[in-house]
Amino acid sequence: MSNPSVNASAAGTYAVGGDLNVNRLGYGAMQLTGKGVWGDPRDPDEAVRVLRRAVELGVNFIDTADSYGPFVADRLIRKALHPYPAGLVIATKVGLTRAGPDDWRPVGRPEYLRQQTELNLRHLGVERIDLLQLHRIDPKVPLAEQIGELALLQKEGKIRHIGLSEVTAEQLKEASGIAKIVSVQNLYNLVNRKSEEVLNYAEANGVAFIPWFPLATGGLAKEGGPLDSLAKKHGAKPSQLALAWLLKRSPAMLPIPGTSSVVHLEENIAGASIELSEEDFAALSAIS
Repeated sequence: MSNPSVNASAAGTYAVGGDLNVNRLGYGAMQLTGKGVWGDPRDPDEAVRVLRRAVELGVNFIDTADSYGPFVADRLIRKALHPYPAGLVIATKVGLTRAGPDDWRPVGRPEYLRQQTELNLRHLGVERIDLLQLHRIDPKVPLAEQIGELALLQKEGKIRHIGLSEVTAEQLKEASGIAKIVSVQNLYNLVNRKSEEVLNYAEANGVAFIPWFPLATGGLAKEGGPLDSLAKKHGAKPSQLALAWLLKRSPAMLPIPGTSSVVHLEENIAGASIELSEEDFAALSAIS
C-alpha cells in the first residue's frame, strides 16, 4: 500500500451543505442487516465492531435509512456509537416502505415522510438529523409536496439539511427550486456511469454526490482483468482502486462502501490512501 497509515482522512474532506465537514470516504450501513436487507444480521456483534472500527479509522460520515431492516441499521448505529462522538455526521433516508426481503416501494405522502423522520430521530437517538434524504421520489405524489414536507421539518429544527436519492438532473433542479438540496445519492461506479449528468450538475452547484454501490468490481477484478493488473501495480485490491478512482473523479464525490466485515472495512478505508496517476486514472476510466 502506498500509505501504511489507514485512515479515511486520506480521502480529503467535503463540507456537506457548506457546514458539515466530513472525510470524503464514508460508510454505508445497508449491509448491516439480514438477507434481502431484511431483519437482523447473522452476526450482530460483528456489525457493532464494524461501526466502531469505522469511526476509529476516521470515518465521520455514516449513511443509513429507516428502510434498512427496517430500522435494524439505525438501532445498530445507536448501540455501537451513542453517545455520538463530536463531528460524526449520520445521514438517513425516508420515502420507501418495506413489505418483505428485497421489496421496496416508494411512499412520498407528507404524513408518511413525517412519521418516518420522527422514527429515525427516535431510533438513532438524536434531536436533529444532520442530512435527511428522500430515498425515492414517489411518482404518485407531487414533488413539491414531498420536498415541502421535508422543508417544513427542517424549519421545525428536526432536519439540518435535505438530500435526494436516485434522481435525474432535471428532478434535482426542480427540487432545488423548492428547498436547498445539499446532496444527491445515485447509483454510480466504475462500470455504471449513467448518472454522469447528475454528478456534473452536483459538482458545479455545490451539491455532494454520494455514489451507492461504489464497488461494482465483479468481473473487472478477475485474474488478468484490467483492474487486476493495475491493482498488482499498486500492491492493492481491485476494490481499493475502484474507490480511488471515484475519489479522483470528482471533489464532490463521497463514496460510502458498505460491509459487514471488519477485514473488508479496513481494506476499503485503505483505498483512501491510493493516489492514482493521470495515466492510471485514464486507464481505469476507459474500462467501462
